[in-house]
Amino acid sequence: MKRKRRFLSKLLIKILIILPVTVWAFSEAEKLPVRGFAIASPAPDNFEQFIAFVNNDLSKTAVNQLFLRINYNYQFKSHPELAEKNALSEQQVKTIVKTAAQYNIEIIPIINMLGHQSWKKDNIHSLLRVYPEFEENAGLKVLDKDFYTRAYCPNHPDVHDVVLAVIDELVEVFGAKGIHLGMDEVFILGEDGCERCRGQNKAELFANEVNLFQAHLARKNIAMYIWGDRLLNGHTTGLGMWGASKNDTDSAIDLISKNVIICDWQYESAPPTPGYFAVKGLNVISASYQVPSVAEFQVANMIAMRASSNDTIKNRLFGVMHTYWGSFDSFYQCYQGKACDHKERASAVKTFSIIYPKIKANN
Repeated sequence: MKRKRRFLSKLLIKILIILPVTVWAFSEAEKLPVRGFAIASPAPDNFEQFIAFVNNDLSKTAVNQLFLRINYNYQFKSHPELAEKNALSEQQVKTIVKTAAQYNIEIIPIINMLGHQSWKKDNIHSLLRVYPEFEENAGLKVLDKDFYTRAYCPNHPDVHDVVLAVIDELVEVFGAKGIHLGMDEVFILGEDGCERCRGQNKAELFANEVNLFQAHLARKNIAMYIWGDRLLNGHTTGLGMWGASKNDTDSAIDLISKNVIICDWQYESAPPTPGYFAVKGLNVISASYQVPSVAEFQVANMIAMRASSNDTIKNRLFGVMHTYWGSFDSFYQCYQGKACDHKERASAVKTFSIIYPKIKANN
């Protein structure tokens, strides 16, 4: 009997090794607590297409959390001066929420805090365009050929009065139980050019900002999500300055609230970072983008870790998220088999269809 069990066990292992991940993993993927999709909010011109996508396509997948990159593309009442040109109205947002709710899909708005306040040296986004005094002075870094994105100064005395107001308004209009505050790729922080921040510990600056938002949201019983790259060491992991930090913010992982939910984006490879976050006491979601094999492994890995972990660790391993970094319109056109304007994004659309085939989750 023991010999038979050993034989069956070895046979099962061989089958799992030989079979493609998709054969055995994705029916199980529907059981993951979080099955997320992150995409840009639609422009008003594409609003009806977005509603059609939710009704006709997203509703037939296992997605149960839609992370909507709204940023300042909303007609704010608290700070109307911050609304971008193609901002959604209150009624349009509520229609999106109501439509998604029919299929038990939770909407989680995304608005970038700290970093990503512009692209490179021009095209300044609304917060720094309206309030240029909020900007962290990048000093000589602004002359660097790799200068990427501007940030606001977390020590400016007036910045939080503004950003907390727009965060609160998004939570309210979306009726949200959680909000994603970005905080990825923060390359400008604690710079020598900033009279308020120079010489300060960058990990503490980052952690203080995270904890300020988390404490504010906790008082309203709202969950807080951020990307996880600034909490990983780009040197020791070999993940570099994008998927991890090379500007000394990584030790913030031991300083931030354990109630923050980490969205661990790793797009080119699938290192064991979800387990690292979980062992550190943080709840985590694995995020994919444009490489199907990496996304497939992340799903399989999340399932395997949950199956083989004790309850303490298992309960921190929330699930997976697929991301698309382009406009909704470009996604929708490609998803429908029409023009795909970008090779990487075309692969991201293909990956979405692999991760979330049109099979409605049972739960």
